[in-house]
Amino acid sequence: MAQSLEFPLANITMSAIGYGDPNKPMILALHGWLDNANSFKPLAEHLTDYYIIAVDFVGHGQSSHRSAGAHYHLTDYVHDIHELVESQQWGSFILMGHSMGGIISCIYASCYPEHVSKLISIESFGPMTKETQSSPTQLRDAIQSRLKAQKSEPKHPKSIERTVVARTMVGDIKPESARLLVSRNIREENDRLFFTTDRRLRTLSSLRMTGHQAKAFMENIQCPMLMISGSQGYESMRKVLQKRLTWVKDLTVAECEGYHHLHMDNPVSVAVKVAEFLNCSSAGQRC
Repeated sequence: MAQSLEFPLANITMSAIGYGDPNKPMILALHGWLDNANSFKPLAEHLTDYYIIAVDFVGHGQSSHRSAGAHYHLTDYVHDIHELVESQQWGSFILMGHSMGGIISCIYASCYPEHVSKLISIESFGPMTKETQSSPTQLRDAIQSRLKAQKSEPKHPKSIERTVVARTMVGDIKPESARLLVSRNIREENDRLFFTTDRRLRTLSSLRMTGHQAKAFMENIQCPMLMISGSQGYESMRKVLQKRLTWVKDLTVAECEGYHHLHMDNPVSVAVKVAEFLNCSSAGQRC
C-alpha cells in the first residue's frame, strides 16, 4: 500500500511516496532527472520486505520549486537530502538511486557514511565529469541556456496521451512506465494541463566535476555498493563503470535485461538482484 508523504523543510517542501510497511527496514529511493517518486512503484511491488520512501526531488513531481532566480545544482540536491534526513532523525538506512538519483546517492553516501548502510545505484556510477579545460565553455553555455529559458514562453502539455507517447519515444521506456511518470509530472487546473516539473531543470549545468573530484567521492564510499546496469542501457555509463571499477572498496556489479529505466520496465529481475545483495551484505558476506 502506498502512502502520500510530505516533508516541510526550511525553504522547500519535499513530497514523497511511502511504499510498504513503515515497520520494515527503510530504503530511501532517489529518482532520475525529470522523473519522480512513481519511478519506484513497480520495483516496490517486488521488494515487500522493505519500506521504500521514494522522494520527489525539488523541482520534480509534487515537490516545491526553487525560489525565483535560483537554479538547480547537483550539490544542492545533496543538501536537500541531508536536511530531510536530519529533519526526520533517520539513523542508518539503505540508499537507492536511479540515473541522476544514483549520482546523488553516491555523493551522499560518500559525505555521510554514518547514515548509509548499503548503497544501490541503477544505471549510474558516480558523478558525470568533464575535462578541466572545458569549464569556461560549460559555464558560458549554461548562462546562455538560462537567459534563453527566461525569455521563452512555458510549454504546456496538450494531453496526457500525447505526453505519454512523447516520453516513450524520448526515453526508450515502456508506455505503462511512461504513464506512471507522466501522471505525477502533470496537474490539471481549470480544464487545462500544466507540467509540475520546473522548466529550469532543462537548462545546462553550470559546472561538471573533474575526474579527480569524482574519484575522491567514490573512493570515500564506506558501505557495500551494488551497481545494476541495463543490457541495453546507456553506453556512456558502461564506459564509466569500466574505468571506475576499482574506485569503490566493496562493489557488486550486476546486469539485467532492459534499457535505462529497467527498474520500471523489468522490475522483477532488478528486485531479485537488489534482494540478493541486501541479504548477502546483511549476512556479512561479500556478494
